[in-house]
Amino acid sequence: MAQIRIARRALTECIAAMAFPILLLSILVAPVSAPVVAETDRSRARWCGVETMPLKPSDHSWAKWVVLRPRSRSMWRTDLPVFVTAVLLSALSLLVAFFGFIGAAALVFSPVFWLFGIAAQVGPFTPESVGETLLAMPAGIVLGAVTTTVLTGTSFLRDFLLRAFSRNRDPDLLAKLEELRTSRASLTAAFEFERQRIERDLHDGAQQELVAVVMRLGMLEATATAAAADQERIVRLARQAQAHAERALERLRDTVRDIHPRELSDLGLIAAVRELAARSPLRVELTSTGDDAQLSSPTATAVYFTVSEALTNISKHAGVGNARIDLRCATTGVHVRVHDDGVGGARIDTGSGLAGLRERMRSVGGNLEILSPPGGGTLVVASAPSQPPW
Repeated sequence: MAQIRIARRALTECIAAMAFPILLLSILVAPVSAPVVAETDRSRARWCGVETMPLKPSDHSWAKWVVLRPRSRSMWRTDLPVFVTAVLLSALSLLVAFFGFIGAAALVFSPVFWLFGIAAQVGPFTPESVGETLLAMPAGIVLGAVTTTVLTGTSFLRDFLLRAFSRNRDPDLLAKLEELRTSRASLTAAFEFERQRIERDLHDGAQQELVAVVMRLGMLEATATAAAADQERIVRLARQAQAHAERALERLRDTVRDIHPRELSDLGLIAAVRELAARSPLRVELTSTGDDAQLSSPTATAVYFTVSEALTNISKHAGVGNARIDLRCATTGVHVRVHDDGVGGARIDTGSGLAGLRERMRSVGGNLEILSPPGGGTLVVASAPSQPPW
């Protein structure tokens, strides 16, 4: 395994030496070439057995990443120094490989050259007899081994400098890490809030109705046993029990629909939002365009519950009886806007339903924004790609 890694290091240094002219020309477009060279060097280090983390997101193309990377401060702090190091060390590898391997080859094949009347000169050494050419062969082997050792050392030096520059506390990576930590905490709080909501809905809704049904059935049984002739009271209790059972069933359906609506799975996002608007106590003006067939289930679910929560907040807090929904679906993603002309002042508070929805949108690669100036109505804007980045 060690021999394989040494061979890989020597090979990559030879490739770097051959690529030196290209690297030299790429200095002219350093802001574009530096991220590519640095990311390639990180891949080289991983191939040689060094643990390095790629900075290019897996869901980004090279073109998109190269365009966005110069806007990052870490490109200038990390990628550019790695790029400069790559140029300098590639120049060194070119000199070592060119003179070392050519000299080694000339010494090893010195007897062959002598047969053709050529005295292969390597530095100050020029063979003057067959014996000297034969003695030059082991010297050539030693020179080849020394050249390989120097190239391997250059590779280790390249790794050391790569880690040294990458050891700087990359502000972009730290910001992304902090965002992930905050997102995880927000998701945990949102899930706990959702579990409490489901428990509350079941306890205060369906459970109370079912308790009433049980009580009515007990009274019905007692009335039927004590006074078989009191048909009117028996009928009234039976009807009350039936009404409570129907309300319990309806509340259970609402709770199940809030967990995951059947329309979303069977008919798609547009049909599910249309059904949601029809059930809403508000007068909802819905505009939908595009085809939702390309949307993944996580994306469609996140957008659906965003619209549902927005309509619920309008009916509870906006002080108006109407709302507008603009839903646009495309092969690349989905974009939805929910607007009302109410009192405004809505905010995304930690642990609230909207905070959970924002983290849910982010989990599928999307985002949720709220524009709600006091007295100016509320606009909820959500967007997400068709397929989550994971």
